[in-house]
Amino acid sequence: MNSYINEIDFFKGNKPEDLAAQYGTPLYVYNESVLRQQMRKVEGLIKKYPYTANYSIKSNSNLSILKIALEEGLNADAMSVNEMRILLLAGFPAERIFFVPNNVSSEELTFAHDNNIMTSLDSIDQLRRFGKLFPGSRCAVRINPGVGAGHHEKVVTAGKKTKFAIAEEDIDEVFEVAKEYNLTIAGINQHVGSLYMVPDPFLAAIKNFLRIARRFPDLEFVDFGGGFGTPYHKLSDEAPFDIDKLSAEMEPILDEFVKDYGKAPLFKSEPGRYCVAESSLILGRVHATKSNYGHKYAGTDIGMNVLARPTLYDSWHDIEIIRDNEVVTSDKGTEVVTVTGNICESGDLLAKDRELPVIKTDDLVAVLDAGAYGYSMSSSYNLRPKCAEVMITGDGNAKLIRRRETFEDLISLFC
Repeated sequence: MNSYINEIDFFKGNKPEDLAAQYGTPLYVYNESVLRQQMRKVEGLIKKYPYTANYSIKSNSNLSILKIALEEGLNADAMSVNEMRILLLAGFPAERIFFVPNNVSSEELTFAHDNNIMTSLDSIDQLRRFGKLFPGSRCAVRINPGVGAGHHEKVVTAGKKTKFAIAEEDIDEVFEVAKEYNLTIAGINQHVGSLYMVPDPFLAAIKNFLRIARRFPDLEFVDFGGGFGTPYHKLSDEAPFDIDKLSAEMEPILDEFVKDYGKAPLFKSEPGRYCVAESSLILGRVHATKSNYGHKYAGTDIGMNVLARPTLYDSWHDIEIIRDNEVVTSDKGTEVVTVTGNICESGDLLAKDRELPVIKTDDLVAVLDAGAYGYSMSSSYNLRPKCAEVMITGDGNAKLIRRRETFEDLISLFC
């Protein structure tokens, strides 16, 4: 693939330089058509049995995106009080929100309970806290099946060396605590990791989790988690995650479970990244190029404050170069260059020793697949204001969906 931007007409007739001039750089730009397409794929994952896709809003909590998720029929997961609040603000009914916290206070549990939001407890300690607060209530528990997977150890969320969930060996204690406080365990959930690029690890996780589910009588729902991958190497023709294959191969697994269990509970998944990652890119400006001891650097305004993933996880994001509103292709010459941000940290690197079209000062840089864990993990480090977000709507209009942070915003909390 020479250019993802050109292949899907990402900007829909809008000129990148016009967007940069109007909204500044760095700038998150979203494509609504891609966003809705991905959401529709996950919404149709399971067709034979009751099913919901719960969009994990930690991946991207922009209010406009949440409203689109609601329109597309998705439910939602929340990790904090404010995530629950913004989902309610977006219009999600309480019964379509699932609170899946980790090590939270009584105040957060109380907010969920008082708003009739189903809560999953992440440890025996948290289950006991919930039971003391709300004896006789309904809740869920998050189970660690002992096996995890993911592209980096920091995104593996199950296994024998992770902070998440209740170990399978402690399930008997779950039943004891539930009995002590007259709690109904309405559902169980898991999340074993992120960025599967083939269905096999997820299918194996489903089979294992349904084995565990058989220990719980009369479950209302079983939540398999998420982790469906994004082809971050799409310019090298990396194949996308085959969600149709996953759907087809899941069905006989679910058939066997339903037959043995005697009923079909509501099945859930937790896609976040898959829904939003490919819908967004970051536009940034090259402010300087230089060579240091034989290594070329292109310095942009897309620092680790704007996109943290490369610094945190050594994550790869494809990069396209835009000059005079046209994507610069490799047939015009390439070079090995390290693309950096403008933050005073040695780890502030977007791409290290990457072969790219020749970059010039004042070019625009487009960092692809930035919609998931991009803005939601951004910061104002070095007192650089958080950037704006713009949506290219289905009819091709550019719509501001979050304004740029200002200096006044940065100082507004000082007392």
